[in-house]
Amino acid sequence: MTRKEFIKICGILGVGIPTQFSLMSFIKDDKTKPTFKGKVIIIGAGAGGLSAGYLLQQQGIDFEILEASAIYGGRMKIDTNFADFPIPLGAEWLETSTDIFEEIVNDPSTPVNIETVADKPDRKFVNYSWYNFFEEYIVPSISSKIRYNTIVQSIDYSSDQIVITTQNGQQIADKVIVSVPLKILQDGDINFIPSLPQPKLNAINNTTIWEGFKTFIAFSTKFYKDEYQFKVTPKSDGEKIYYNASHGQNTTKNILGLFVVGKPALIYSSLSDKELKTFILKELDGIYENQATPNYIKHISQNWNKEPFIKAGYMTDHADWQTVKELGKPVANKIHFAGGAYTDGEDWVSVHAAAKSARKAIEELIN
Repeated sequence: MTRKEFIKICGILGVGIPTQFSLMSFIKDDKTKPTFKGKVIIIGAGAGGLSAGYLLQQQGIDFEILEASAIYGGRMKIDTNFADFPIPLGAEWLETSTDIFEEIVNDPSTPVNIETVADKPDRKFVNYSWYNFFEEYIVPSISSKIRYNTIVQSIDYSSDQIVITTQNGQQIADKVIVSVPLKILQDGDINFIPSLPQPKLNAINNTTIWEGFKTFIAFSTKFYKDEYQFKVTPKSDGEKIYYNASHGQNTTKNILGLFVVGKPALIYSSLSDKELKTFILKELDGIYENQATPNYIKHISQNWNKEPFIKAGYMTDHADWQTVKELGKPVANKIHFAGGAYTDGEDWVSVHAAAKSARKAIEELIN
């Protein structure tokens, strides 16, 4: 059963899945202001880390975000040169209601007006992206708190204060929010002192993380269907789909996207750029009666396995929700987790789930 199927069935049957929570009405009035007065270090400036910092900023709590790379956004990466609309090299679809934008912004005085279009079963941004949303609404108020090119090597939470060791030196914090891709923890790139509890380690090490690969191809004409999905057996091995990336965009360009995760992604990620072009055009020529090669203009690709501080696609849709819930649990009331893999088990992977996990982490942290 996939993540989406699990959510749908639980809703129909009224199964007692983990408690829902909304980002709206976050603590703001003086009577309920948090008593926590210490410093928080957030590790990772993806959707979860940025959302956590934004909420801490709203509460007036001291924090810093340590980002290993030179940019923020994580898997929300986009390209703005390939077409006349943002090409989402990572997170692309909106998998929940558009109300989520106001919930993440969490400020009734800030109007949020984002155009989306139906792309069943989800929605797509119109000449916009998840990255643009964070760039416009979240990052401006916290940009001065982000420290780039800061690789965290260890987290020592054995004493009252936490010592975070990076390649640039040490920092001290009262609380830490870990918001790095799960593969980083799975590969042991961050050393925890003491070691994380065994249930947490089991959840980290026994979770399947899919490989991730995306390609976008520009053609001179639209000869392809809006969607061509391949049958992957078993389903737990991953997904592969060609889709009309220009759908709903204010453009006349013909851009075909390839989204592939899990085992099917391995063949694409092993190819050179020249080999990739040949392979994809041959594959599309076979599907669409040799119309791909003569109409080809250019392509762009993103291999998430080769991103040094991400290293993979994302956690499988077929993960056990109880395992996901364990991934999201805090440790020793000092180490908290936020991001697509660290939720309450109700949903995972998507950007909106990462934002909600940040809210959950902040609530745990200040209470």
